[in-house]
Amino acid sequence: MSSTAIQIAKVLGARVVTTVGGPEKVARVRELGADVAIDRRTADFTEHGPYDVILDVIGGDYLERNIRSLATDGRLVVIGLQNGLDGRLDLADLVFKRLSVHGTTLRTRSKEQKAAIVAQVREQVWPMIENGSVRLLVEDRLPMEEASEAHRRMEAGGHTGKILLVND
Repeated sequence: MSSTAIQIAKVLGARVVTTVGGPEKVARVRELGADVAIDRRTADFTEHGPYDVILDVIGGDYLERNIRSLATDGRLVVIGLQNGLDGRLDLADLVFKRLSVHGTTLRTRSKEQKAAIVAQVREQVWPMIENGSVRLLVEDRLPMEEASEAHRRMEAGGHTGKILLVND
């Protein structure tokens, strides 16, 4: 779940289908504007497709299901690899449905590219935050000394907002 991505997509007029882990998170993303919220522990997101765009933070074995779920001319954007680096890709699906697969990360970009992205966010996204149509969710603020606790919480996956490390 990306709470910010859900909200931005809604502001831009998209129909948003998202997967989350657990009924509490289903309720939370519905509050943020998701049209369909699927608990990945009990349901299969492929049943709700086809999708024009899939933003994938999971990777790994989700690749095959993502490709199968895309509509003709659909786009898959992989931004995370939480479930591993390897996935199966049926090239026939890719070719016959005219699909596009993109992968991206900030980590490997140059300072100039990162600065350009920040400028675009400032121009296109920040006004949505300023006018309240997109809210940044903060689950908790912890002192730097509790960084290991912050990591433990993130790995446990029960949070629905950002966990911030702060200097007091």
